[in-house]
Amino acid sequence: MKIAIAAILTLLTAGPLVAQQFDYGFSGMTGKANHTDLAPLTLGSGKPVAEAPYMLKAGGYYSITIEADGTAELGLSGGDFFRAIWVNEVVINDIEVRPMGLASLEFDDEGEAEISFIAIQPGTYELSIPGSTGETQKAVFTIQ
Repeated sequence: MKIAIAAILTLLTAGPLVAQQFDYGFSGMTGKANHTDLAPLTLGSGKPVAEAPYMLKAGGYYSITIEADGTAELGLSGGDFFRAIWVNEVVINDIEVRPMGLASLEFDDEGEAEISFIAIQPGTYELSIPGSTGETQKAVFTIQ
């Protein structure tokens, strides 16, 4: 009995036995140490949406800007992608919106929107211009 109590006291006073995998600090997952700015997405007539596929890590905090040049009324749709991430905020014209979720974004004119998010569910997802079939008219995101 005395040995068992001594063992329990040793475990309680020794501190954690398993090292913490991540130390995000006070800001948590949305802190600067876990943040990555991604290359922007482009919306314009005949222009590719993304220059290359995006490789993301689950638990990583990312920001991406969507730039529309106003040459056409275009949007990006990707319900599967938006369900695989947690959207922290969408910034449009210096107005911060904190949505419960997204399905798509549409630009009627020239402008920018920035989405900050945490990648959650591993898989490969697309954001694409609705009604388009070209390979350059979508952005591919892989969450590892």
